[in-house]
Amino acid sequence: MMRRHTTLLTGCTALALALGATACGGDPVSAGGGDKELGGQTVTVAGVWSGSEQKNFQKVLDAFSEKTGAKTQFVSTGDNVSTVVGSKIEGGNAPDVVMVPQVGVLQQFAKKGWLRPLSPTAQQTITAGYAPVWKKYGSVDGTLYGLYFKAAHKSTVWYSPEALTQAGVKPPKTYDELLKAGHTVSDSGLAAFSVGGQDGWTLTDWFENVYLSQAGPEKYDALAAHKLKWTDPTVVKALTTLGKLFKDKQLVAGGQKEALNTDFPGSVEKVFGPKPEAGMVYEGDFVAGVAHDQYGKSIGKDADFFPFPAVEGGNAPVVSGGDAAVVLKDGKNAKAGMKLLEYLATPEAAAVWAKAGGFLSPNKKLDLASYGDDVTRATAESLVGAGDSVRFDMSDQAPAAFGGTKGAGEWKLLQDFLRDPSDPKGTAAKLESAAAKAYQD
Repeated sequence: MMRRHTTLLTGCTALALALGATACGGDPVSAGGGDKELGGQTVTVAGVWSGSEQKNFQKVLDAFSEKTGAKTQFVSTGDNVSTVVGSKIEGGNAPDVVMVPQVGVLQQFAKKGWLRPLSPTAQQTITAGYAPVWKKYGSVDGTLYGLYFKAAHKSTVWYSPEALTQAGVKPPKTYDELLKAGHTVSDSGLAAFSVGGQDGWTLTDWFENVYLSQAGPEKYDALAAHKLKWTDPTVVKALTTLGKLFKDKQLVAGGQKEALNTDFPGSVEKVFGPKPEAGMVYEGDFVAGVAHDQYGKSIGKDADFFPFPAVEGGNAPVVSGGDAAVVLKDGKNAKAGMKLLEYLATPEAAAVWAKAGGFLSPNKKLDLASYGDDVTRATAESLVGAGDSVRFDMSDQAPAAFGGTKGAGEWKLLQDFLRDPSDPKGTAAKLESAAAKAYQD
């Protein structure tokens, strides 16, 4: 998915900070070394990133090479990470490190016996720098396998300051205020929301924010693990709440039919493109990247965000996603791969990409001054400040057949619900039927 200034520390101090070891006084450095102990070795890394994300991650890999002497090679897998990595393992050509974009895939890799547990050095650095919830999402059966290097903040509503100012609307604090503000924006001549319903994943994100705030984190965790059925009254209630927005033609740009023909980039265009049709678009922090890169918007001036508001007296939700670095057992240079992972766990590594832009780190030891603008700094602060109340994207925790497949499972059923939100109970029953099958398989 899409998405300052700090001077990188150098010399002895940086090494000690970055590697969690005494890098001064002649002691050996366990995690990579100023003596270029990995010189002549190559670490291969696979991940979904391409374009600017791949380019910026390469800067992090280059910093690792500079520190350790290791060469790095990045392979872009496209969206289907598990299939690509599985075929590489079978072909005897496994990468050393994989950047895994979904909790469900990380669990799948661990259960297949593909992963190495993280080294004590990496574990210590993660324990010191991350809220425990990130260790939970990187662990399977109590063993820590994954380091969440890059995160997404999926509880941000992006808006045109001009549109809201014209309507005389201030960023709302509650879901009811959100709908009320939407009607005011609509009365001023623009639709309230642009909804990218052609991409089913955007609708799962809408549902997850409403559900987390309304039902609370315990129920959210239970539903994510399918220990709670989708027919539960809390699910029906959340769908009813969401349906109020979906069926209101004043609120959704072009109505339901147009929303179903609008993909995620198109939903951003309707707010920040040359011919605005809506004042607001809900999605993650990566909206800013599209608004800036595609439409030249100045983030904080021409495009801004407010937190997804609290629903019916609940807490404001913080839903996240992210990419976890894991080390494969079958990699040709898994030992050097673990050194890379130890480096990625440090604030120094996160600062490289933070400075480049289009990045959030869950690492609370990363200086917020590393981010290049106030808006990114605010989203990062919100993410880190949420601590253990952060919840990982629910559909990313589910088996792909239910939570991550185009035209099937949750994606399709929520698209059907957007088309006709009149029967929340019936939709919940269909979601339960699809979930039961996927979790059984």
